[in-house]
Amino acid sequence: MKTLSKLVITLGLFLAVSAQAEAQGCLKGAMIGAAAGHVAHHAVMGAVGGCVVGHHMASKKQKEAEAKQQQQK
Repeated sequence: MKTLSKLVITLGLFLAVSAQAEAQGCLKGAMIGAAAGHVAHHAVMGAVGGCVVGHHMASKKQKEAEAKQQQQK
């Protein structure tokens, strides 16, 4: 139980800090991926995969926002 509460607290702190990350979406995705991977005993692989997916989704969201902004002009 202590391990779970430590994991939740750590995850919350990293999510709060991840808004300031240079690689958009990477830290948030890495934390979620690591938490999910930890359950399957593959935390590092989960973190890497989460970083890749998080960065991809953030880039996609940014491109959609730019396209929407150009359509409004």
